[in-house]
Amino acid sequence: MRLLKLIPDNTNLDFLRWRNVAIVLSALLILASIATIAVKGLNYGVDFVGGQVIRVTFAQPPSLDELRERVGSLGLGEPSISEFGSPREISIRIPLAGVRKNPVAQCLSPSPASEADVASANRAATRVRTSLETSYPGVRIDGVETVSGKVSCELFEDGGLALLLSAIGIVIYIWVRFEWQFGVGAMFSLFHDVTLTLGFFALTQMEFDLNVVAALLTLIGYSLNDTIVIFDRVRENLRKYRKMDIVSLLNLSMNETLSRTVATNFAMLLALGSLMALGPDIIRSFTTALLISVIVGTYSTVYIAAPWLVWLKVDSNSFLPKTNAASSGERVTSRNESM
Repeated sequence: MRLLKLIPDNTNLDFLRWRNVAIVLSALLILASIATIAVKGLNYGVDFVGGQVIRVTFAQPPSLDELRERVGSLGLGEPSISEFGSPREISIRIPLAGVRKNPVAQCLSPSPASEADVASANRAATRVRTSLETSYPGVRIDGVETVSGKVSCELFEDGGLALLLSAIGIVIYIWVRFEWQFGVGAMFSLFHDVTLTLGFFALTQMEFDLNVVAALLTLIGYSLNDTIVIFDRVRENLRKYRKMDIVSLLNLSMNETLSRTVATNFAMLLALGSLMALGPDIIRSFTTALLISVIVGTYSTVYIAAPWLVWLKVDSNSFLPKTNAASSGERVTSRNESM
C-alpha cells in the first residue's frame, strides 16, 4: 500500500525569492497593529478590568441578543454574554462600575473605584437576578463571582510577565542550541507573531482575557516548534553542502521539511475549524487566537526567521572552529622536513 504524500518528493519552491517583499509587508502590518492598539485599544475582559461573572441556566435556550439588551438596560455597564456547556447555560459578565477599561493605567495609578465595593456588587447581582427571574420563568442562578480591581491587576501583570519570560526563554534556548544568528531570527519572528495577533484583537474588539493570554503562550510555543524543525535542517545542510549559497540552502531546507509543515498545519486547521464552527462562544477568542497563530506562525518562520540568516551573512564556514595559522604552518613544515 502506497503512503499518501501531501507534498511530492521533488518539490523545489523558491520561498526566499519574495523575502524582501515579505519583510516590507510584515513591517507595514506591525506598524498598523501598533497604531490600532494605540488608537482603539484592546477590549479587556473582566479578568483584567474587574467585574462580575453570573452563571445562569435557563429552562429554554434564550435569545442572546434579547438577553444582552435586557441586562444592558439595567444600567450596570455593557454586558458580555456567551454560552458555555449548552445553549441553556449562559455566562453574563458585567464590568465593575467606575473601573477604567485600561488595566495598565488602572494598575499604575489605582483609584478608589478599583477596589470593588462588596455591597455594591451584591446589589448589582441582585438586580440581575430579579430581572432574569421576572422575564424568564424557571431560570436558575448557578453562581456569582466578583473579580476586584486588585485581583484584575494581579492577573494582568502575571499574564504579561508570563508572555515576556516565555519569549525570552525561547530566544535563549535557540541561541544556546544553535547560534546567536538563529536567536535573532527567532526573536523577531516571535515579536511579529504576538504583535499581529494583538493588532487583530484591537481591530475586531474581540474580548481579550486570560484565555487569549493562554492562546498567545501556545502561539509562541507553536511558532518555536516549526522554527526549530527548519533551523535543525538548516544546520544539518550547512555541514552537508559546504559550497551551496545560503539562499539555496535555506530553500532546500524548507522544501525538505515542507511535508511535515503542511501535515501539521492541516491537522491543526481541521481541529480549530471544528471548534470555530461547533465550539461554544466562551472559547471563541481562544480558538481565534490559535487559528491566527497557525497562519502567522508558519509565515513568520519562513519569511521572518529564516531570512535573518541571509542578512547576518551566515554560510557553511560561519560555525567552524577557528584554527591557528601559526600552529598549522609549523605542522606543515615539520612534515616537509621529515620527508
